[in-house]
Amino acid sequence: MSGLECFKIFAIRYGRLEERTARDNFIGGDSHEGPCPIDYFLWAIHGPQTTWIVDTGYAPDVAARRGRKMLVDPAAGLRAVGIDAATVENVIVTHLHYDHVGNFALFPAAKFHLQDLEMSYATGRHMCHEPFRGAYEVEEVVSMVRQVYAGRVLFHDGDAELVPGLSLHRIGGHTMGLQVVRVWTQRGWVVLASDAAHFYANMEETRPFPIVFHIGDMVQGFRRLRELADSPHHIVPGHDPLVMVRYPAASPKLEGIAVRLDADPSG
Repeated sequence: MSGLECFKIFAIRYGRLEERTARDNFIGGDSHEGPCPIDYFLWAIHGPQTTWIVDTGYAPDVAARRGRKMLVDPAAGLRAVGIDAATVENVIVTHLHYDHVGNFALFPAAKFHLQDLEMSYATGRHMCHEPFRGAYEVEEVVSMVRQVYAGRVLFHDGDAELVPGLSLHRIGGHTMGLQVVRVWTQRGWVVLASDAAHFYANMEETRPFPIVFHIGDMVQGFRRLRELADSPHHIVPGHDPLVMVRYPAASPKLEGIAVRLDADPSG
């Protein structure tokens, strides 16, 4: 499409939680109870003119305390696809949960793009209640506040075009200020859903994930994802191990570590 920067997208799988069952991932449980592990990703959007990182992963100390496995250091994962974290100028933070906003120190040159409502939510009255604050790390929230005072946070109020071919869209639901990323690629408009849909089944079967601020907004978000993407096959969920199965490896050496989301999925 004329005037749009055409991007490559890499999904880098940096962590995993094996000890999880289907009932943990769907409100109301799952009739096919069994193992249902979660993968943890960060995403790199690389174009001929600009490079953007989406989320920064959890920090090693947080992973150890929460019982999550580190598969690869996020900086090493980015280096594997040709990106030096120390030189990245723009990081999109979809929301401030621990698995999306650790590792600030890896990006010393970056500005962080965040929704107004996410900062309001993470520092406001809802954090008085454990069901809402449980997925946040207070020191990481405080660190983001420090980035604000250092002039390193760019706030957005709803939808925003960052450059032609790359835009943010606030969906909420999972958190008050969750945002997703829409990217123009060689196969059309791809949407990085982050936690607007943890698994394909959350969206495809309208079965929300149980960590949620507003269920109504989460369900409406499934429809919004479909509006933003060129097809359901252009929507990439935030934690589904099937992402590593459906998309091709970024290179033979990166099998199981990084896949190309601008390539057509296998199913």
